[in-house]
Amino acid sequence: MNMMSESAVEKALDQKMSDASHKMIGKDVSVYYGEKRALFDVNLNVRENTVTALIGPSGCGKSTFLRCLNRMNDTIENCRVTGKITLDADDIYDQNIDVVELRARVGMVFQKPNPFPKTIYENISYGPRIHGLSKNKADMDQIVEASLQRAGLWGEVKDRLHESGTGLSGGQQQRLCIARAIAVSPEVILMDEPCSALDPIATAKVEELIHELRANYTIVIVTHSMQQAARVSQRTAMFHLGQLVEENDTDKMFTNPDDQRTQDYIMGRFG
Repeated sequence: MNMMSESAVEKALDQKMSDASHKMIGKDVSVYYGEKRALFDVNLNVRENTVTALIGPSGCGKSTFLRCLNRMNDTIENCRVTGKITLDADDIYDQNIDVVELRARVGMVFQKPNPFPKTIYENISYGPRIHGLSKNKADMDQIVEASLQRAGLWGEVKDRLHESGTGLSGGQQQRLCIARAIAVSPEVILMDEPCSALDPIATAKVEELIHELRANYTIVIVTHSMQQAARVSQRTAMFHLGQLVEENDTDKMFTNPDDQRTQDYIMGRFG
């Protein structure tokens, strides 16, 4: 009897340690757009300080799941999310959760660069200003510089801070958007095909940046590029027809997946 209780305690401790390494936990997550069901009971854990890639053919649900992680689906009419998603054990769909604060903790970078039609400085300072993260201009200057440094953009724009962010190249604009997300000190950064509108050189810079950011942030990236998923991520999750097919270490997923659908997709047989 005592052995059973010790085993139960060990199992509980193992589960607690496992949960501690998971920054976000999704349990039985389903999404409905009106009567149409887009996601079916997805269970997916996002590990801390790890890049998790979501892959799968168009319309498979990967971007829908990504948008669940910071409640971007709230902005879509007739969209309903069921199940549970936690961020450090906080239920992000709890009615007492401040969605604005949630989106500061879980930032997002979109497919197409979308800098505000403001100066480079104002693009970065906007978030910290509305969240009250700086006491004075010196504080704000420091946040702007640190964010641009972390996004690998400071050297290219430090003499152009008061020029429009929309005047930058596409790759620079995307790194500006990453700097803007970083400026409010998020814990998680969501990226929805962040390189699909960029040329190969700009893509390489963003991928290098993702690799560097992993030391300080948890990153979830949706990508249609198998090569990109293999290069930037440590974990990969495969979606198909609204279902999570499998999730595992990226190396294993690309060399020895458990599911034939994953193998077929990676080999280009569909999608």
